[in-house]
Amino acid sequence: VTQPDLHSADQAKRFLQLLRQTVVELGISDAEMEKGSLRCDANVSVREAGEEGFRTKTELKNMNSFKFVADGIAAEVTRQIEAYESGVEVVQETLHFDPGSGRLSPLRTKEEAHDYRYFPEPDLVPVEPSTELVARLADELPEPPAARIHRFEAEYGLAFYDAEVLNGSRELAALFERVALAGADPKAAANVLMNQFAAAAVDPEAVSGEELATLIAERDRIPRGTFAEALRASGDPDFSADRYLAEAAISDESELDPVIERILAANESQVEAYRAGKEGLLGFFVGQVMRETHGKANPKVVNERLREKLRA
Repeated sequence: VTQPDLHSADQAKRFLQLLRQTVVELGISDAEMEKGSLRCDANVSVREAGEEGFRTKTELKNMNSFKFVADGIAAEVTRQIEAYESGVEVVQETLHFDPGSGRLSPLRTKEEAHDYRYFPEPDLVPVEPSTELVARLADELPEPPAARIHRFEAEYGLAFYDAEVLNGSRELAALFERVALAGADPKAAANVLMNQFAAAAVDPEAVSGEELATLIAERDRIPRGTFAEALRASGDPDFSADRYLAEAAISDESELDPVIERILAANESQVEAYRAGKEGLLGFFVGQVMRETHGKANPKVVNERLREKLRA
């Protein structure tokens, strides 16, 4: 149970996702919402900017999806604002949100504040652990996901969103750190892990940080297809980046220029159309060069050389 510290549907969704990850990493529960091992309620109230205190709150019950929580809160915020603006008072009640229709319907009214409170069980003795015990147990716990996100921002210079995505799983976060500590540029490593590596569907725990760091550091020299193939194989026990680095991309202008000039000469109408303003044709020319070089040309260099020659 939190204090009223969350100020948007998106904040509530992200808080719950982080809470779930913390529960999972601590081994408390699998916290699978669709299986019923995690549910949540959301109390919602609105007020005007600068207004002190809180207005009447309503409660969305037994939500089983982070998306549904966010959608339900957004719908209830809209409903309450419309009620106040039309002069209707919001009633303190429990609501059901139908994600299919987006409709809210009342379940029961809660007229008194104590309806929302838990009462102590007289037969249970209060537990009051000492400050020293709490501190010792906290030291024994693994790093919380929230702390890891902020550490990735501070230590590796990542944007908050990137740090948050990487921390979507403890295993991916650990792989990122192995790769960064092995010498890869943290931002480049984060970009690869969040995109191409995620698409490769490889178990992060099976990957050598040193080998993947080597691969990422040389990614601009490797043909795109070869790099994707290497990522798919990176979880193999005998994976070695050297095997794929041997297929260095063609970046030498003296080797690429004759190919580019031959393609431009064979496609004069497309060249004229490009120079007349159809710049989208650049992709066509890049594709022709990549096909001619069997995918081994460095796309960045190809783009630069094509633009220069098409300006001539």
